[in-house]
Amino acid sequence: MSIQVFGIPVSRGVAIGRAVLVASSRVDVAHYFVGVERVEHEIARLRDARDAVAAELEGLKRELPPEAPHELAALLDVHLMLLHDESLTGATKGWIRERHYNAEWALSAQLEVLARQFDEMEDAYLRERKADVEQVVERLLRELVTSSRATPSLPTQATQTARDFAGEDPLVLVANDVAPADMLQFKRSVFTGFVTDVGGRTSHTAIVAHSMDIPAVVGAREASRLIRQDDWLVIDGDAGVVIVNPSPIVLEEYRFRQRQSDLERARLNRLRHTPAITLDGQPVELLANIELPGDAAGALEAGAVGVGLFRSEFLFMNRGDDLPGEDEQFEAYRDAVVAMKGLPVTIRTVDVGADKPLERMSQQELRHEHGLNPALGLRAIRWSLSEPGMFRQQLRAILRASAYGKVRILIPMVAQLGEVKPILEALARARQQLDDAGRAYDRVELGAMVEVPAAAVLIARFLRHFDFVSIGTNDLIQYTLAIDRADESVAHLYDPWHPAVLQLLHQTIACANSMGRGVSVCGEMAGDTAFTELLLAMGLRSFSMHPARISAIKQRVLRSDTRQLAGHLEQVLASDTPAQALSRALLGRFAH
Repeated sequence: MSIQVFGIPVSRGVAIGRAVLVASSRVDVAHYFVGVERVEHEIARLRDARDAVAAELEGLKRELPPEAPHELAALLDVHLMLLHDESLTGATKGWIRERHYNAEWALSAQLEVLARQFDEMEDAYLRERKADVEQVVERLLRELVTSSRATPSLPTQATQTARDFAGEDPLVLVANDVAPADMLQFKRSVFTGFVTDVGGRTSHTAIVAHSMDIPAVVGAREASRLIRQDDWLVIDGDAGVVIVNPSPIVLEEYRFRQRQSDLERARLNRLRHTPAITLDGQPVELLANIELPGDAAGALEAGAVGVGLFRSEFLFMNRGDDLPGEDEQFEAYRDAVVAMKGLPVTIRTVDVGADKPLERMSQQELRHEHGLNPALGLRAIRWSLSEPGMFRQQLRAILRASAYGKVRILIPMVAQLGEVKPILEALARARQQLDDAGRAYDRVELGAMVEVPAAAVLIARFLRHFDFVSIGTNDLIQYTLAIDRADESVAHLYDPWHPAVLQLLHQTIACANSMGRGVSVCGEMAGDTAFTELLLAMGLRSFSMHPARISAIKQRVLRSDTRQLAGHLEQVLASDTPAQALSRALLGRFAH
């Protein structure tokens, strides 16, 4: 029977495919597809984890004091029995063999199946046994995670693996939420859409889905409970509706809409290598945001004229204590620089904290991350300055990569003038260390992210020390409006059109232009066509976005006259409803 699930539309378009569920777990685990040659390895990992947990439970039984309640020993027996039950470990092997899930994902998927079975039992005592299964699975997951701390090496044919088990059917991802590290891995796979139980318009999943131009619905509440593995889904990213097992008529209607959307994308694609020049002859730089070196090829293919943001923190995630050293980082940065064939690459130093914590962070830091507002804690440059050895290591790696092409360094979340001196000292020390070691490097420009209102207000002072600035609109909006963009209860108040946000944007762009410093926008607004004309009117000539958004933004640039747009800027900025004021101005332009 067809049902509808309603959520928040965050990325336009239609996706149709079979559901692939990622079950939520109290243990943070990685989810990825494995190649055929890795299947037996994953099964061996599962078997080793089961044996280790069994040995641990047997040890606990042996160490029980004589006066211990009999129920405690009985409980351990129940957990041992569940551990060896075919409905748990046997079925988990099936997920690995048939779906090519890694062991952790397979175990989480089977837990979700068993949990639903227990929930549907009429006997209250049996229903309560679900907690025992959850505890056993949690032990297994912890053992799997601790025994394999290094980043999982995704097989080169992981995408093909997913297609193999899906046949010709497209896939859509359904989850309670998707962690940033999982989004990084899933985007290299075959998912054509996303559905999550939680999240708002500005959650990490929403931003990534929108930037990738993949239809997505978030905040769908009960989606992962109502949708079952392999259900056919239609994701309506325009209306925020997920249709589960649609009727043939509904399915055909959405397939028609999907074909129309594909035709529009193909038309835009033809613009990808056309220079981005406005009607009045203003060249505009359209750059790409990337996470890993392998993304550079896609950036070039999309028509990017450089990388405006290389998010280096993704090299550090899911690594436990095994963080990348200087040589590993250097090789990653060098590969990206070489792949861009002489075009500039802007590498942001590690931006951890908030929604991207590192496992390596101390227990005190993690308590603060979970107990207080992580967006206001030890993150980005604050964290790097608290780890001076690691910071200099990263700076050395970036400098070494500059010997292979044009490289710029970008420092995230600079908010204090007092941070400038230690940043410059760290860079000078890194250069000196390379000189002493006889390592080659070239000149690099140094830039700062404008993500905090303090930096925007004092932009002229910051620009005395930096060669360029890049505006991270996602955080700038969050901090300006005191809105935690990950908090669903206030996410509706997150407003990129807020007059205060626009004033800070305009002030930063105008000041950088007047001082002859480079300025770009690398946040979500850069890839949103609703803001293209406004940013051009403000004097912005450098946009950085996900490669999938470049053609759509280029089309708006090619149709814009910056002189006409600038004439409407004062009126838009003075309005209490800037979006409406801009719409009226654009309608008036087309009317003439």
